[in-house]
Amino acid sequence: MTALWTLTVSLQANADEALGWPEKDELTIGFIKLTDMAPLAIAYEKRFFEDEGLYVTLQPQANWKVLLDGVIGGQLDAAHMLAGQPLAATIGYGTEAHIVTPLSMDLNGNAITVSNEVWAQMKPQVRQDNGKVVRPVGADALKPVVENYRNAGQNFNMGMVFPVSTHNYELRYWLAAGGLHPGYYAPHKGDVSGTLQADVLLSVTPPPQMPATLEAGTIMGYSVGEPWNQQAIVRDIGVPVITDYEIWKNNPEKVLGLTQAFTEENPNTTVRLVKAMLRAGKWLDENNNANREEAARILSRSEYVGADYNVIANSMTGTFEYEKGEVLQVPDFNVFFRHHATYPFYSDAIWYLTQMRRWGQISEPRSDEWYLETAASVYKPEIYQRAAEALIADGLMTAADFPDFESESGFKEAQDDFIDGVKYNGRFPNAYLELFEIGLKEDVL
Repeated sequence: MTALWTLTVSLQANADEALGWPEKDELTIGFIKLTDMAPLAIAYEKRFFEDEGLYVTLQPQANWKVLLDGVIGGQLDAAHMLAGQPLAATIGYGTEAHIVTPLSMDLNGNAITVSNEVWAQMKPQVRQDNGKVVRPVGADALKPVVENYRNAGQNFNMGMVFPVSTHNYELRYWLAAGGLHPGYYAPHKGDVSGTLQADVLLSVTPPPQMPATLEAGTIMGYSVGEPWNQQAIVRDIGVPVITDYEIWKNNPEKVLGLTQAFTEENPNTTVRLVKAMLRAGKWLDENNNANREEAARILSRSEYVGADYNVIANSMTGTFEYEKGEVLQVPDFNVFFRHHATYPFYSDAIWYLTQMRRWGQISEPRSDEWYLETAASVYKPEIYQRAAEALIADGLMTAADFPDFESESGFKEAQDDFIDGVKYNGRFPNAYLELFEIGLKEDVL
């Protein structure tokens, strides 16, 4: 035992020496109270941060803008961010700052919910088999409902969490696939409402306020992460109609965001932070989600998500409740490690940029080269690789846990797992944009 312990300590010391000790060991990391902040909570609770010589304070933030401003201003060293936030900040949409990400935190995890009243109006248009809803439910079932509101002189309002959030782009994608225009942005004209030419008016609502805003009738539906869709079921105020897994299978969701300056000034700290997060992601997914019940109990605590365990467990443990009592098996609703979920693929970044262009947040057409250069300036697989190789050297993971770094290009194979069947190839973003009937292409508003 003593010899084994000595060898283990020696190997760890060698790995630490090769990597170098953290330049900054006390960190404050921001997050929003959503279940996909789980890797942060687990890295803290399981002392993975401490194993890397990092002493972390996790600090909940009021909303995504406050969180981003905290990272830019230095009050936060890093944060659980929307995948679109580092990209938008770097290209200067909204607050301008060079934010980067060396790690994707998860795949999937969102859904679109509508009020009970809207669902009752949608349901006659929804395909059914022996009285059971055939999924996925397309927005074509919502289209007559929106038209009825318009004929009555009423706007049809829906909520999403932030203009550059996955939730916004997924909601827009779903609506457009069903023939409903979600509206354009025109920042070059000073219009950042995102409602130009819109059939459905989308506006920002902070995630924890979604159910109350729906219940008040201010919005008729929303797109958000968990536990706020399941909360609508529990409170009997709404029905989740589709998950983002059904809109785009295994879509990237949150990332770890830091300023470029922080990663340059604290390279060892950054790598060690990614190491701890990778361990947390693997713990969350290992043994077919065997640790998810424990994770849900941790997340239910007030310092993390602060929702009831049963609400969090509804989705975190591999199930999802649509209509009341309709609980289906969705093992990949939340993915934190498998399917190379943590790798910062350039093609993921480029998809977000195409959606910014499609809806006018990027005002003018850009070359394919611009998309790649922008993605490479924000997504940092070289930091990820260094963390992965250190974990392999530590004996904590194996090469099989990660992409083959010798051959990895940063581009996934062309994907067609979208609700409308449109194929996405990140190497050709402009050709991809040309495939959509609704959305900007070479034109400028």
